[in-house]
Amino acid sequence: MSGSSRNKVVIVGGVAVGAGVAAKVRRMDESAEIVLFERGTHVSFANCGLPYYVGGVITERDALLLHTPGSLKRRFDVNVHTHHEVTEINRERKCVRVVNLIDGTRFEESYDKLVLAVGAKPIVPNLPGITLPGIFELRTVPDADAMKDWIAAQNVRRAVIVGAGFIGLEIVENLTHLGIEVVLIEKADQVLPPFDREMTASLLDELKKRGVETILSDGIVSFQGAKRATEVLLESGRAVQGDMFLLGIGVQPDFTLAKNAGLELGVSGAVSVNQELQTSDPNIFAAGDVAEMTHLVDQLAHFIPLAGLANKQARVIGQNICGAHETFGGALGTAIVKFGNVTLAMTGLSEKMASAENLKYQVSYSTSGHHAGYYPGAKNMTIKLLLDSSSHLVIGAQIAGEEGVDKRIDVIATSISGKLTVEEMAMLDLAYAPPFSSAKDPVIMAAMAAEHVMDGEVRTVQTLQEVADLGAILIDVREPSEVAEGILPGAIHIPLDELRARITEIDRSRPHVVYCRSGQRSYFAYQILRGLGVREVYNLTGGWIVQEMRKKTA
Repeated sequence: MSGSSRNKVVIVGGVAVGAGVAAKVRRMDESAEIVLFERGTHVSFANCGLPYYVGGVITERDALLLHTPGSLKRRFDVNVHTHHEVTEINRERKCVRVVNLIDGTRFEESYDKLVLAVGAKPIVPNLPGITLPGIFELRTVPDADAMKDWIAAQNVRRAVIVGAGFIGLEIVENLTHLGIEVVLIEKADQVLPPFDREMTASLLDELKKRGVETILSDGIVSFQGAKRATEVLLESGRAVQGDMFLLGIGVQPDFTLAKNAGLELGVSGAVSVNQELQTSDPNIFAAGDVAEMTHLVDQLAHFIPLAGLANKQARVIGQNICGAHETFGGALGTAIVKFGNVTLAMTGLSEKMASAENLKYQVSYSTSGHHAGYYPGAKNMTIKLLLDSSSHLVIGAQIAGEEGVDKRIDVIATSISGKLTVEEMAMLDLAYAPPFSSAKDPVIMAAMAAEHVMDGEVRTVQTLQEVADLGAILIDVREPSEVAEGILPGAIHIPLDELRARITEIDRSRPHVVYCRSGQRSYFAYQILRGLGVREVYNLTGGWIVQEMRKKTA
C-alpha cells in the first residue's frame, strides 16, 4: 500500500469526521485517491445511539451502522481498511506507518493531505481491579455488544455507573428501561457537572422517582472481586455492590499520534488547529474530538467533544482539501440530555464558566409553560439566561423542563451565534399556536424578564443570603393555596392582589425583597411598591421555584 497521486488523501479514523471527510472529498474531486484507516471493527456508526441500543430502545443493531467498508467503496470509491492502526506520522516524507491488527504486518502509506479523525478516548483511571471482567466503557458497537451479552449471561439485576455526565445519564436511563436497579456515582458535588448546579434539581428528583440511588462528592478507589468485579470501593470508605459496572467518567482527546509527530497541542490538551482546521503542519488536518475549538462567546480554546460539531468540521476539511478556504468559526457547546420525563439543555457559557473567567455578567431566570396554559398538557420549563453586563449580549443559557426544551435552546443558540442583545431576542418573531407555544414564547418571556434586569427597571437578588445581607423584609406575594406548600424562611405573606390595600403594613424605611412562584407576579409587586413610594425594593429572581432548585442541590 504505497505510492502517490496528484491528490492523495489519507484519513486516520472513521465515524463522523473520517467518513464525512471522505464523502465530501469524493463529491468535490472524482479523481482523488482516498484511503481511510480505522483501528476498530466499524468505520461509520452512530455512537450517540449506543446507550439506546443497550437499553433496547433501538432494537436493530444494523441501524447503528451508517456505512460499511463496502458501501463506502461502492458509493464514494474510498479504500477503507478496518483493524488497521496508524502508529506514526513522518511529516518530512509525508507518509504514515500502519499496522494490520489482524496479522501484525506493517507498511507505509504516503499522502498529499492527511486527516486526523482519531477522536477521543475514555478516561480510565489506573485503579486496583480496573481490568476485572464486568467493568465496561461505551464508545463502540463492540462495547455495546459486550454490555448486552453480559447483561443476558449474568442476569444483571444491579448496575453501578461511575460518572454522572451525559453518557452516564443516558446509560442510567436505558438500564432502568431494562428493569435493572442502578446506582449512580459522581465525584463532583452535582450531576451533569457542565451545568450550573441549581439547574439540575429536577434531574435529581427524576432520578429518585425512578429508583436510582445517586451518590455525589465521592470518588472511586478500587474494584473488588475474584473472577469478576462485584463491588467498588469509594473514597468515603463505602463499598457499593453490583453485577456490572460502567465507567462514564468522561473522555480526553486521543492526541498521542499528533504529539509524537511534533504537532502543536492546545491549552486544552487537544490538537491545535486554525480556522481552516489545519494543524501546525498545513498538510495535516484535524477535527472532531481530537481537535481544539474556539468558543464563540469567550473566544478561548476549549475541548468540546460533540457529534454535531464533528460533522460540520468534516465538511469544512473536505472542501479545503479540494482547494477551498472555508472556515470553522467555533462552537457554543450546545448540548441536550434526557432522563425519564426531564430534559436539560445548555448553550454558550455557564455561570460557573463566566465566573471563573472573571466576566461581568447578569443572570435572569424565568419559568413558563411550553405551550399555552389553557391547552391541555402544558409543561413548565425554567430558563436561565446569562447576559454580558455592558453589551447586553446573550452569552449563555440553560433550560430544565419536560417538553419543548430542544426548540428553545436552539433558538437561544441561534441568538447567541447572531450576537443578538437580549432586547433583540425579546423581539424575535417565533411561531405560535396553542398546541405549540404561547403568545409570548418561553424564550420571549425569558428575554423580557432579563431585559428588565439589564435596563435597571428592576433590581434583583438571587439568594437568601443576599436578602439577609441587605437586612431586607421578605414578602411572599403568592396566593394562600401556594403558600400551603411552603414559605421561605422569615417571609411575610401578602398576596399580590391585597398589596395595595395593605401598604400601611410596609415599613418604608427598610429594604424589601418580593417573590412569587416564578418571578412574574413579584415583578408586578415590585412596581406597585415602587409606585407607592417604597424606595428600596428588590425582586428575588426566579422566585420560589429557583429557591427550591437551590435548596435541593445545596
